[in-house]
Amino acid sequence: MRKIKLAKGEIYHIFNRGVDKRKIFLDQKDINRFFQSMVAFNYIEPVGSLFEQSFKKEKTKSKPLVRFIAYCLLPNHFHFIFEQLEEEGISKFMKRLSGGYSWYFNKKYKRSGALFQGVFKANHIDSNEYLLHASVYVNLNDKQSLGDQVAKLGKSSWDEYINSKTTNEKICSGKEVILEQFNSTEDYKIFAKSSLEDIVLNKERYKDLEK
Repeated sequence: MRKIKLAKGEIYHIFNRGVDKRKIFLDQKDINRFFQSMVAFNYIEPVGSLFEQSFKKEKTKSKPLVRFIAYCLLPNHFHFIFEQLEEEGISKFMKRLSGGYSWYFNKKYKRSGALFQGVFKANHIDSNEYLLHASVYVNLNDKQSLGDQVAKLGKSSWDEYINSKTTNEKICSGKEVILEQFNSTEDYKIFAKSSLEDIVLNKERYKDLEK
């Protein structure tokens, strides 16, 4: 049983990893597929498979289950920060996402069985300070050396925050809850790098952000 109740209108840090710490993304196509699923399965009305959607001329007009604030995908785990918009929205979304991607991954790599390590983990983000630091942790989780070097295989919402005018992959409709607290994206960037350094140096204080 989950220790916390996922409530409508609240914000959560959601994360999970591959079973036995195995990799869940082996190449960029896997990352892209997972990202496409994040977009496609985030609706109240069931949308079927990505294959079925490819034949539809019109995009679904159904309401979203969750509002993305930040995300990060790495070879053996992922992190999300989002607000639950509908009752059981997070659970419904995660069930569709993990089920659909597991089917794709197992078919592609000719394997069977569970891909993820049990039920996803969830931390309630119950303060603004927690939210700001969690956004940094997630946005820069695929970066090394405090954001100066990008991991070889990964994808995060960092570019959407910092280079929103140049990136075409916009999914974080809730990022303004973070950015509106800063005078500019450059100010958030400065805060993020400073905050990440503090997280690295004081891991015990930020243990709730760890996998």
